[in-house]
Amino acid sequence: MSDSSSRNIILWFFLAIFLVSCFALGWLLWPFISVIILATVITGIFNPIYRYLNQKLKPMPASLITCLIVFLVLFIPVSVFVGILANEAYDMYLSAREALLSNPFKELIENSKIVDRINRVLANFGITITGEEVNRAIAELGRFVGLYLYEQARSMTANILSFVVNFFFMLLIIFYLLIDSQRLASFIVRLSPLPDDQDEILIQKFKDMAGAILIGNGLGGLIQGTLGGIVFAVFGFQSAFLWGVIMALLAFLPIVGIGAVFLPAAVYLFLQGRLGAGIFFVVFYALLSGGIEYFFKPKLVGKRVQMHTLLVFLSIIGGLKLFGILGIIYGPLVVTAFLTLADIYESSYRRIVEPVKR
Repeated sequence: MSDSSSRNIILWFFLAIFLVSCFALGWLLWPFISVIILATVITGIFNPIYRYLNQKLKPMPASLITCLIVFLVLFIPVSVFVGILANEAYDMYLSAREALLSNPFKELIENSKIVDRINRVLANFGITITGEEVNRAIAELGRFVGLYLYEQARSMTANILSFVVNFFFMLLIIFYLLIDSQRLASFIVRLSPLPDDQDEILIQKFKDMAGAILIGNGLGGLIQGTLGGIVFAVFGFQSAFLWGVIMALLAFLPIVGIGAVFLPAAVYLFLQGRLGAGIFFVVFYALLSGGIEYFFKPKLVGKRVQMHTLLVFLSIIGGLKLFGILGIIYGPLVVTAFLTLADIYESSYRRIVEPVKR
C-alpha cells in the first residue's frame, strides 16, 4: 500500500472518530443547550462591564462582580415578573372563557352608531359585522394569549428548584466565558477549516445580532411595554401589567408591533363613545412606536445588523413556535447563521462551484 493511500485511510479514520466524538459531545450537552446559548448571549451583552472592571481588577474578581450584576439585573426582577405574569395571565384566560358565555361585547357593538355606519358600507360587499361574531373572536384571542403566557410562566415556576439551579448554572457558564471568551474564540478559529477572516465574520455577526436583539429590541420592548402598561392602567383597562408584557413581546415583531394591542384598544374606546381617549391612544401609539423604531433603535444599534423585515418577523414567529419565549432570541440567531454563510458562499465559494456545475 502506498504512502498516500495510507495517509488517506488514516485521515478518513481520524475524521470518522472526530465526527463521532463531536456527536457524542453534542448529545452530552444537548440537555443544557438552551442555558449555554442564553449564557453566551448574556456574556456578550455584559462583556463591556467585565472589560471595564478587568482594567482595575484581576480577571476572576472582575468576572465575579459582573456575574453579581447579572444576578441583580436579571434573577430578582425575572422572579418577581414571572410570578405576577402567571397570575394575571391565568385571570385573563378565565375572563376570556367567561366572555364566551356572557357576550360582553355583543351589546356594545350592536348599539354602536359607528358600527352601524360601517355595516352600511360593508353591506355593498355582502359583509356584516355582528356583536356575537366579534365577541367570539375577541374572547378566543384572549383565551389563547392568556393560556400561552400562563403556560410559559408556569413552566418556569413549576419547578422552583430547577429554575434556580439552571439560573446559577448559567451564571457559572457566564463566569468562565467572561474570563476565557477570547481563548474560546481563538480555539474555534484555529479548529475551523474555514479561513480566519470568515470565522471572524461569523463570530462578529453573532455578537452583533445578540446585541441588536437584547439591547436594541430588548430595551425598545421594555420602554414600549412599560409606557403602554401605564397608559392602560391610567385609562382603566384591567390587567394592565399583562398588557404591558404582551406589548413588550410584540415590540420584537416588525410590521405588527404594539399596534396589535393599541389599535384594537383605541377601537374599543371609540365604540364606548370615548372619542378623546381613542384619539389619544392612536396618537400615543404612533409617537411611541415611531420614536422607538426610527430614532431609538437606529441610534442604539446602528447598521450593524442588516436583515429583511419579513425575515425578522418569520424568524421570531418560528422561534416562538419551536422554542417558546426564548425563540425571540434563537430564531434570529439561526437566520443570522444562514445569511452569514450565504454571504461567505457568494463571495468566496461560488466561483469555485460554478466550473464544476458546467
